[in-house]
Amino acid sequence: MTVIGNLRHRPVRRLTQLFVGLFLYGFSMALMIRSGLGLNPWDVFHQGVSRLTGLTMGTVVIGVGALVLLAWIPLRQRPGIGTVANVVVIGVAVDATLALLPPGGPLALRSALLVAGIVGNGAATALYLGARLGPGPRDGLMTGLVARRPGRSLRLIRTVIEVGVLLVGALLGGTVGLGTVAYALTIGPLAQLFLPFFEVAEPAAAETTATAPAT
Repeated sequence: MTVIGNLRHRPVRRLTQLFVGLFLYGFSMALMIRSGLGLNPWDVFHQGVSRLTGLTMGTVVIGVGALVLLAWIPLRQRPGIGTVANVVVIGVAVDATLALLPPGGPLALRSALLVAGIVGNGAATALYLGARLGPGPRDGLMTGLVARRPGRSLRLIRTVIEVGVLLVGALLGGTVGLGTVAYALTIGPLAQLFLPFFEVAEPAAAETTATAPAT
C-alpha cells in the first residue's frame, strides 16, 4: 500500500498533475461563479461567507479549508501533500481567475461558462485524486466521519454535510440555481470518466503490468 504523500514513485508526474489539477479546480470554480447560474454546495457556502464578510472568494476557500483540516485532528485523519496544497492553491487560483474574468454577459455566454466550469471541475478532480497525494480537506472530513461511524454510508454522510453547507450558504446569499443541480448530477460521472486517464498506478500494480508475459 502506498503511503499518502509518498513521492518515491513518479514524483515529477504526480506533483505536476496535482498542481495542474488544483489550479484547474480553482479556474473552473471561477467560471461557475462568473456564470451566475449556480454553484456546488460548498461554493454556495464559500460565496455566502464572502458576501457576509467582504473577504475574497479565494480567501474564504483557504480559511474554510484550514478550519476543516483542523477538524481532521479528532478524526485521526492523516493529510498528504495534496491535502495541504489543496487548501492554498485552489483559493489563489480562483481569486486570480476572478480578477481577470469580468462578470455579466449574455445568457449564452454564461451558460457556456457554466458547462466549461462543471466539465473542468470533473477533470480537475480526477487529476488531483489520480496523483494519489492526499484527498482535499472536505473529502477527508467525510471519510473521517464514516470511519468513526462505520454503520453510516459515505453517501449519507456526504449528503448531510453538503445539504447543510448548501442551506447555510443560501441563507448567506450564495448563488443557488440550475448550475447547482447540474453539478450535483454530473460531477460524479465526469470525475469517473476522466480518472482512468490520470490515475497513477501504485508501484505494485505497475510492476505487475511490466512483468506480465505477453499474450
